[in-house]
Amino acid sequence: MAAPISAPETGRAQAEGRPGRFRVLLGAGIGNTLEWYDWSVYAIFAPFFAKQFFVSGNATSALLSTLAVFAVGFLMRPLGGFVFGWLADRRGRRFSLTTSMMTMAAGSLVIGLAPTHGTLGTGAALILLLARLLQGLAHGGEIAASYTYVAEIAPPSRRGLWATSMYVSVTAGIVLASLVGAAGSSLFGEQALRNWAWRLPFLLGGLLGLAGLYLRRTLRETDVYTESAGETAETEPGSRGLRHLVRELARNKVSLARILGMTAGVTVVYYVWAVGISGFAITTKGVPATAGLWATVAANLFFMVTLPLWGKLSDRFGRKPVFLVYGAAFLVLSFPLMAALNGSALRLGLLMALALFFLGAFVGIMPAYFAELFPTHVRASGVGVPYSIMVALFGGTAPYVLTWLHVHGLEWLFSCYLVVLVAVGIVTTMLTPETKGRPLT
Repeated sequence: MAAPISAPETGRAQAEGRPGRFRVLLGAGIGNTLEWYDWSVYAIFAPFFAKQFFVSGNATSALLSTLAVFAVGFLMRPLGGFVFGWLADRRGRRFSLTTSMMTMAAGSLVIGLAPTHGTLGTGAALILLLARLLQGLAHGGEIAASYTYVAEIAPPSRRGLWATSMYVSVTAGIVLASLVGAAGSSLFGEQALRNWAWRLPFLLGGLLGLAGLYLRRTLRETDVYTESAGETAETEPGSRGLRHLVRELARNKVSLARILGMTAGVTVVYYVWAVGISGFAITTKGVPATAGLWATVAANLFFMVTLPLWGKLSDRFGRKPVFLVYGAAFLVLSFPLMAALNGSALRLGLLMALALFFLGAFVGIMPAYFAELFPTHVRASGVGVPYSIMVALFGGTAPYVLTWLHVHGLEWLFSCYLVVLVAVGIVTTMLTPETKGRPLT
């Protein structure tokens, strides 16, 4: 059994005027929730505002255009992982977390205030695109800094369990966005959401950024970073620092390759079954919008509750066995899950719950496993850059690819695509060493 955080340790933190680890974890998690709310609300509300920015003959074509902007936003994530990862490795985890939070909130405000096609023509779509590029930059930075922060702040014997707090907070952001959508649909009706009420969740996200700024600014820097990377943190930003970062990333190229291989499949699973499936089901399967959004809320709440189970199992049995449970499950379930989707909101919720349960075996402990593959002075960049590349290539495009294949009667091909990527992740995991209990140096 994992050892509890000792009283002397807590006492030292209090004596030094620093918040205890649990309070720090809570602050990091709430900030993460707000940032993921801003990011996810786009995908959830895309079916409602698509025709406000893209004029076309039918709702599916407009949705495809909106999802294309969703995918393009992901192209900025590798750059965000590099820039904010560099900042986190040079100026500290807290600085990077705070800056990415405010950048995300600014993008949300721009979308909430953006003119529609009827007002500005094609310029409206351009504003939408620029706002999503800004958010993509911020989101790549959030991954780099938050994964690293929670791994470094956690007790070594409970690092897997503490890592699950990241996707508990991530899912809380998605649930919050879904709740806002479900409540808006219930209060205003679908037509109002399509006409004007779609703006409200984006404006709310911008305002919540102020709360996120306060929470992130009160976080303390991690001891691992302060003790092991103090000299690097004092390096002046510039070409010398960037060259050093590139050299250090090159020295850890095997770990970079491992993250690339393990992430390709899981990011498709996540952005379909945790984020995009409700919009897909509402638009293409005829699921009632209000019921579909409530089903999404219920499934994600179930996901949040089950995540700590996987963290505890990884702390006891290791990271690799838990990752392989996810891989085996989706080799078996990818085809049945997609084939079973129909116009029933209840079935949508049950299928999401099943998919998310096994997805948790990967994403729940991912921050711990990935962070354990890198040394402190390059950890944020090492985690953020390859992960963001895979999310940009495979995750951001997943809702678009699924919808496009459905339109062309090739929905089954998407399941084939997913199985191949999951298989790549299984092979990569088997070739990756076990890191449970590895000290962060």
